[in-house]
Amino acid sequence: MPTLSENTLFGMGNPLLDISAVVDKDFLDKFGLKLNDQILAEEHHKALFEEIVQKNKVEYHAGGSTQNSVKIAQWMIQEPHKVATFFGCIGTDRFGEILKKKAEEAHVDAHYYEQNEEPTGTCAACITGDNRSLVANLAAANCYKKEKHLDLDSNWELVKKAKVYYIAGFFLTVSPESILKVAKHASENNKIFCMNLSAPFISQFFKEPLMKVMPYVDILFGNETEAATFAKELGFETDDIAEIAKKAQNLPKENTKRQRMVVFTQGKDDTVATVGEKVTRFPVLDIDQNDIVDTNGAGDASWEHAVEECIRAGHYSANVIIRRVGCTFPEKPDFQ
Repeated sequence: MPTLSENTLFGMGNPLLDISAVVDKDFLDKFGLKLNDQILAEEHHKALFEEIVQKNKVEYHAGGSTQNSVKIAQWMIQEPHKVATFFGCIGTDRFGEILKKKAEEAHVDAHYYEQNEEPTGTCAACITGDNRSLVANLAAANCYKKEKHLDLDSNWELVKKAKVYYIAGFFLTVSPESILKVAKHASENNKIFCMNLSAPFISQFFKEPLMKVMPYVDILFGNETEAATFAKELGFETDDIAEIAKKAQNLPKENTKRQRMVVFTQGKDDTVATVGEKVTRFPVLDIDQNDIVDTNGAGDASWEHAVEECIRAGHYSANVIIRRVGCTFPEKPDFQ
């Protein structure tokens, strides 16, 4: 493991407070939710947030896809603290204070843009058996302003300090101009810029900003349904996951010093990754269905090691997180 310094990994995204609860199928049907889906809350979901708290035993956890990912990376690294930096927008309220406290406890160097027009964003994680349906009410997370936060000298210095950048596609709905500024910096300085497809709706409805960032993406992540939607939107004319990975790898790229890598997870099935010119499959760790408590956060779980090692680390952390409620983990990893 190379010696890591503070602020080596930079993440930017939607900081949300996860409200996790076990619900029944009737609850999903009532609010028109699908198993294992991620959607943005609409007007008719407002009552969902009230009902989930009133009728169920809920747990609160710091969430948001990118924030989860940098938190997991920090946990796997352990020392030094604050290897991971995180930017995002919260409200000046109780949930915002909880997020600040949780980031501190996770030893993540979070620099939130705080505003008082919108409350801190929340995400209802509706758990049924080993499935979960996520409904995100972005609220404050939607208010991130490049010129009020990212462009500030003290914040941009933290961006420049980083060597690896990770942003989930979810943030394309909030501030694509912020993503582009960071992506171009990474590309021009031969650093590693990673992006996640995040959810099928990103490729469907935010294809234009996604494809503006794509030339700067060194590592593209996604799961099998996101990959299939991405392929359909781009007219790849294949539903073979290995072929989709190869076609995504070969999309135009600005920094030709690094070949793009594509990593697609498939739940309990093999993770597929482009390694050089080949597409390789990596089996995941077995888990008894009875040990699955909550899949939320499991997919948010690389570092500049051999690809095999990075994927093994991702599989390990997902295997730990899937057994627990929310994106949580024991004090130290047991990863050899």
